[in-house]
Amino acid sequence: MSSCSSTTITTTTAVEDGETMAITAVHPDIIQTLILTKLDGPTLISTSIASTQLQNICSDDNLWRNICYSYWPSTSHQLIQNTISTFPSGHRSFFSDSFPSINDQKSNNNISKGEKKYNEARGLISAVDIHFDGNLLYSKVLITETKSAWFMSSPFTIELLDHKEVVRTPVIFSGDNDICKSNLQKMVNLSWILIDPIKNRAVNISSLKPVSVRRHWLTGDMKVKYSTVIGAGEGLVQCGIVVTCEGKEGGELHVREVNMQVEDMDGKVLNGKDSLVILEGVIEGGRKKRRENEIQENYENFLELKKKWRERKQKREKTLDLVCIASGITIFIAFWTLIVLGSRSN
Repeated sequence: MSSCSSTTITTTTAVEDGETMAITAVHPDIIQTLILTKLDGPTLISTSIASTQLQNICSDDNLWRNICYSYWPSTSHQLIQNTISTFPSGHRSFFSDSFPSINDQKSNNNISKGEKKYNEARGLISAVDIHFDGNLLYSKVLITETKSAWFMSSPFTIELLDHKEVVRTPVIFSGDNDICKSNLQKMVNLSWILIDPIKNRAVNISSLKPVSVRRHWLTGDMKVKYSTVIGAGEGLVQCGIVVTCEGKEGGELHVREVNMQVEDMDGKVLNGKDSLVILEGVIEGGRKKRRENEIQENYENFLELKKKWRERKQKREKTLDLVCIASGITIFIAFWTLIVLGSRSN
């Protein structure tokens, strides 16, 4: 996979005897085939603003097609190719949407459940790629229909793998939890790009690297979680992707399930309608440069806020229970007093 350097190409090129020449003197075909094809996406974007000539050369869609494929092999799928061809600047627009992180958590605070029109003319497209230690492990393209009443009212869940489908990994399922967790944490990267084929926009909803890896206490399965925290209304929601791995002691881990859901501060999975409203807001929202450890910090902050939210809710419920009990006792005493007074008057 291409690296993510941020160097730029200068507009002059060194020649013999310490002299320099303008890069405009170099034939465009040489620049394009021998230089630009060696660059990754961020560097190519930086290069394109160095001069008008480089901007024209860097806008070649074949360059961006190859870059998109190097990051996300799923983009070679014909459905994705057809969809990207409708984007304003083709593969460059798709890369600009999908490579950076979504804007900060507060960017979507104006999105409240049910307050925004959702697109029900066509489904969401998912382009998913799982890499292990830089090598492609699994790639798939899915279409999620969004029109049915069942989708709108049911908990929103996208299941990547078909029934009984498993994906082999090079990770050995050892008795040492720390080693197994470390291998999964460091080596397994997941990209999940959601595409709106109507608005010609896309967003990478995955944290790319796991935010947590744990072993299920009952089944022994390894649960690898990827998370993006999103602002919604006055609170936060979490778009979580859980990769479930299973295996026998000393054997290879197999990926058995990969599920994506949207849940609120109570841990409740939102229904299709509310999830679609939030996801479409994210797709249309701003983007920013990914900062190392930022998503991990957002996830840990979400867990802390979720804990405080639960404690406040339990406190409110306890207070309400006490009020109800006190009201019940008061009503009982008043009722009993009326009975006593009535019996005496007779």
